[in-house]
Amino acid sequence: MDAFTNVPSNGKIAMKFEGEDEDDCLIGVALLDESDDVLLATQQGKAIRFAGDDVREFQSRNSTGVRGMRLAAGDEVISLSILHRVGTTGDEREAYLRAAPWKDNENEPTLPADRMEELAAREQFILTVCANGYGKLSSAYEYRRTGRGGQGITNIDNIARNGLVVASFPATKAHQLMLVTNQAKLIRMGLDSMRVIGRGTAGVRLFDVANNEHVVSAALIEESEEVEVEGVETEAGTEAPETTPDSTAE
Repeated sequence: MDAFTNVPSNGKIAMKFEGEDEDDCLIGVALLDESDDVLLATQQGKAIRFAGDDVREFQSRNSTGVRGMRLAAGDEVISLSILHRVGTTGDEREAYLRAAPWKDNENEPTLPADRMEELAAREQFILTVCANGYGKLSSAYEYRRTGRGGQGITNIDNIARNGLVVASFPATKAHQLMLVTNQAKLIRMGLDSMRVIGRGTAGVRLFDVANNEHVVSAALIEESEEVEVEGVETEAGTEAPETTPDSTAE
């Protein structure tokens, strides 16, 4: 951070793109420490989670950086998120997920009650939204930490139906979600009505978009925030509604 204490009005170079990365571009900047994890998501439905201390600190702002994720042909990273490390083992995460409080099943917890409560209290969720109006909310415990530079794991399935991923970031049930389309329509919904489903699933319909219409932006709204949506039209002069996700369209 010392390198950015004095930033002139015309800005400072934060990272250099050269050689085979000359056509690359910056998609996100975030603060992290050694106890955090980095989550990268791509438009083709892949994601990778790696330790923050797996990215060494560079002395020069003009450095080209290191590879965070190995992309398939035609794919690109669309989001950068920071996840707080909880301190669990793989077996603990699997045991928790089998009997998670948000799961509608009869699995009895195999972990001690106090540990289940601790993991539930510290659980983070990843919200993923696709261009054709589909999306999902999944537990961050399902995104296992791997080494930096890998090909990643499935973030959301059925890209052919869902369209490309336009956003993927941490969210909670207390948040509200606002989606905007390329036809200047928007919708606002509470995530408390959205059930948590598996990381590799295809998701549910969040926004019933029209033909040739696509979601282009997604934003989280704190429950306490008041957002003015009067005068924004959705269809035939109707104002933007609050809605409930269609949980039947998996």
